[in-house]
Amino acid sequence: MLRAVPGSGGPLTAEFEIGYVGADGAEPRAPLINSAEVRFELGKPVRVFSSRKRQRHFPGLWWSSTTGGHVGYESWLERDHLMLLDFDPAVVGIASQPFWLFWDEDGRRRSHAPDYFARLVGGRAMVVDCRPAERIKPRDAVAFDAMRRACELVGWDYRLVGVPDPVLSTNVRWLAGYRHPRYRVPGIVAALREVFVSTAPLMAGAEEAGDPIVVLPVLFHLLWCGDLTAGLGTVLHDATPVTTVGAR
Repeated sequence: MLRAVPGSGGPLTAEFEIGYVGADGAEPRAPLINSAEVRFELGKPVRVFSSRKRQRHFPGLWWSSTTGGHVGYESWLERDHLMLLDFDPAVVGIASQPFWLFWDEDGRRRSHAPDYFARLVGGRAMVVDCRPAERIKPRDAVAFDAMRRACELVGWDYRLVGVPDPVLSTNVRWLAGYRHPRYRVPGIVAALREVFVSTAPLMAGAEEAGDPIVVLPVLFHLLWCGDLTAGLGTVLHDATPVTTVGAR
């Protein structure tokens, strides 16, 4: 995997360098300003997640409905934010550990690999780091600040995120169980969209569309995809109001 090695700094955007692993396995390294248009969402992770006995975090792979492939995470916090990125209709591409950012600090070369890179509708880029506020140490804070400054210089959005809303996470985690396209059954999709043209309770609408055992997985898939909408600020239940997106 790509390693942090000594490099050259400079003024403005040349203060930062980017190193990444392309889809072909090549390991380019260039000034930040020359990397602003790189399709990091198509590349490979610059580092692997360690796995050892009695470790306190839980790495794994998330199958993304956005990319149609697996994206890595290093902890359950990262998994939850990866899940929320996958659920976000504005996100069209996701990569884990997408690049190294290199910069000089107090005469020493430092590096940081953000947790995620997301490509948004319209081509805009977003970089995400996941860390609860109470676990940000001074050295980490410097790295996050450097990442924020680098993103501002090239017009990327930057988010430093902590523990997400537990109710939202619970709802989206449930819907994520139905994110695969196999749950998109055309006939049932059409019936549900028709039923929920006027806002109706979740279970009552499912029963109107057919046998709930058959209908509910499709309903949850449509909620994941955004074809149907429901308020996710409270826990989903039988009476949760559901509406077809775009319905009058």
